[in-house]
Amino acid sequence: MSVHSPYAELLNRMPIERHEIVILGSTTRYWVYGPDDAPLTIVIAHGYRGEHHGLEPVIAQMPGIRWIGPDMPGFGESTPLTEVPHSIDGFAKWLTAFIDALGLTGTAIPLGHSFGSIISSKAVADGLQAPALILINPISNSGLEGPSRVATMFTVVFYRLAGRLSARAGDFLLKQWIVVQFMSSVLAKSKNRQLRRWIHYQHHTYFNRFASRDSVVEAFEASISANVSTYSDAIGVATLLVAAELDDITPVQAHRDLVATMTDAKLELLMGVGHLIHYEVPELAAAAIHTFLLEQGLFGDLPPEARSGRHSSPAAHSEPSAESGIESSRP
Repeated sequence: MSVHSPYAELLNRMPIERHEIVILGSTTRYWVYGPDDAPLTIVIAHGYRGEHHGLEPVIAQMPGIRWIGPDMPGFGESTPLTEVPHSIDGFAKWLTAFIDALGLTGTAIPLGHSFGSIISSKAVADGLQAPALILINPISNSGLEGPSRVATMFTVVFYRLAGRLSARAGDFLLKQWIVVQFMSSVLAKSKNRQLRRWIHYQHHTYFNRFASRDSVVEAFEASISANVSTYSDAIGVATLLVAAELDDITPVQAHRDLVATMTDAKLELLMGVGHLIHYEVPELAAAAIHTFLLEQGLFGDLPPEARSGRHSSPAAHSEPSAESGIESSRP
């Protein structure tokens, strides 16, 4: 049974087109949201085992921007990489080549969520020209050193077991309903039953859309091999980190420590929410992004319908706690 998205009405107002392009051996399917003549383009790198749908609640809040959301190689509708491995370096080379193939080098802003924050940071550190960098739920230190050590160790054992089994058995294990439900239940912090139900539906619908057991396991090993701090010294553009107080993967202090090492970084800490900022408080994420873009002189004001629509979804009135809000800081 499908569960209606609380952001569907906003998203339906935007023009959306599906395209595909071959990058480093991957037939990469991607979606373009918003007007072709928008003054700014943002290219998304989604989270691990995610695909382009994940960031749509944030996209829906900012219709004046042109958003490009690819399914990363091996996930969603995109085929695996064949010319480079499914490593952080391989994914970063793919992202750089993807942006270049679309003629957006130097003008598009990469936005990475979770696993995608590592990839986009690596790409920029390696020379991807961009006016700025946006990271949502960034992995600011080792994914093995998060607040939930037991859950982390269980996850590592789980994926390595899936990698050692036969391809068929490993695929079966990875797609078990209880595995997806456990992950979704742990990460969701909202107390709103309707919103939690929709979040679980999203994960059960899209989390298992991967090309193969091998590509998933390779990407998992990549996700724990590095983090944003690995590349922070080489990131020379203005960077926004939209982080969460209750994130089970990265502690707040790790974000603060990371920002202190960067040339030009701003931390927006969202209170009362965890690793699913894009699902639970996309309105706050969009507000943080909008403010950052204004500060950088990269984007003017949103159209009136976007400003009024940003707070119109049911989820906007039922967030994880009464203390939900934004704590802003710079080094």
